[in-house]
Amino acid sequence: MFDRCTWLNEPPFHRIEGGTLHAVTSDQTDFWRITSYGFIRDNGHFFGQPVSGGFTAQARIRADFTELYDQAGLMVRIDAHRWLKAGVEFSDGQPMLSTVLTDEKSDWATMPAPPLPDGFWLRITVDDGAIRVQYSTDGTTWPLLRLAPFPVSGHYLVGPMCCTPQRAGLDVRFSDFTVGPALKKSLHDLT
Repeated sequence: MFDRCTWLNEPPFHRIEGGTLHAVTSDQTDFWRITSYGFIRDNGHFFGQPVSGGFTAQARIRADFTELYDQAGLMVRIDAHRWLKAGVEFSDGQPMLSTVLTDEKSDWATMPAPPLPDGFWLRITVDDGAIRVQYSTDGTTWPLLRLAPFPVSGHYLVGPMCCTPQRAGLDVRFSDFTVGPALKKSLHDLT
């Protein structure tokens, strides 16, 4: 379902084949605003689809995360000042489940990722001023990764995101990408 997506910061290589987006990152790419480091980066690769109102987006992501800050996942973006990126990011010598929520300034929350021998899945729901991020190792069970307030907007962009602040060449595959109405499941429903 990539037919409605457009690139913000197009990567040097990308193709869509058999429903899978294959992308390779550029050097020194990232999304970050100010906190702790004092700089702003808005040059990561993002393939966003426009949506309005509440929605749930989901995708499967596969990559070989090996260098500091290698990252891939999904992004929800209102503008350069208000967005969330979530996925796996290589930090402290291992792949970490990671979310960065930005409202003028970025925060960063991580936890060690479970074994991901065949990639991982992400699900993001935006509805009623909240954003809910879930992950899955099997595409069936969806633990909560983050729940946070998120600005209500008349429009959002949502889709695959990948960055490599320390190098070029992270090879990422995004598949099973869907965007639909917001799931109204209870917070502890893991399906």
